[in-house]
Amino acid sequence: MRRVKILVEGQTEEAFVNGLFFDYFLKRNILITPILLTTKRVKNRNVREKATFGRLFKGGVSTYGKVKRDVLKVLGDKQAVVTTMIDYYGLPGDFPGMDSLPRDNGYKIVRHLEKEFRDDIGTPRFRPFLALHEYEALLFSQPEKIAEAFPEQDVRKDLQAIRNKFSSPEEINQGQETHPSARIMKHIPSYRKPVHGLLIAKKIGLAIMRRECVHFDEWLAWLESLAD
Repeated sequence: MRRVKILVEGQTEEAFVNGLFFDYFLKRNILITPILLTTKRVKNRNVREKATFGRLFKGGVSTYGKVKRDVLKVLGDKQAVVTTMIDYYGLPGDFPGMDSLPRDNGYKIVRHLEKEFRDDIGTPRFRPFLALHEYEALLFSQPEKIAEAFPEQDVRKDLQAIRNKFSSPEEINQGQETHPSARIMKHIPSYRKPVHGLLIAKKIGLAIMRRECVHFDEWLAWLESLAD
């Protein structure tokens, strides 16, 4: 059985991989394991956020150096292929390729960054995936499913209107007020990624996401190609 480890940006992505990828790929003789990126250690006993004293914070991308450290650590398992599920939106400025971005559409930009990332790590067992532009773009594959998760709010037409402006959900851009999650929260202030992100994704399903999101589909096709 082929083993694949996916470094994920946060707990929602971890749940997404466990909830939608695990069984799907297990049937194809591929064992998928999500691993949360490590961000920082807690030094103050009074800190009350995601972790207690001495434990690790998990999730998020603060600097490329920390991401690279985690990738190299996971690559220590010589029997595993390693990939990532990290948002393009919010990538730190020190990420490989950020100083030479092509002036083109998001697809060419993210493929450029993935190539630079892959080249910097320098092993054929690593192939990164950067989500265009963030996780919530996948949810716009079927906007009505977002609306159905909030039946008390009449937002179906508003969300569909957003989707209709773009040929693909992956093209919903990354401006501070226009990236996918910001657009959702503008109409649904109660939206919380850790609570609703997986619920909505499961209702949509991988088939529709792949049909609507070509870059995501390419990644899954590559994962499928790893089957023994």
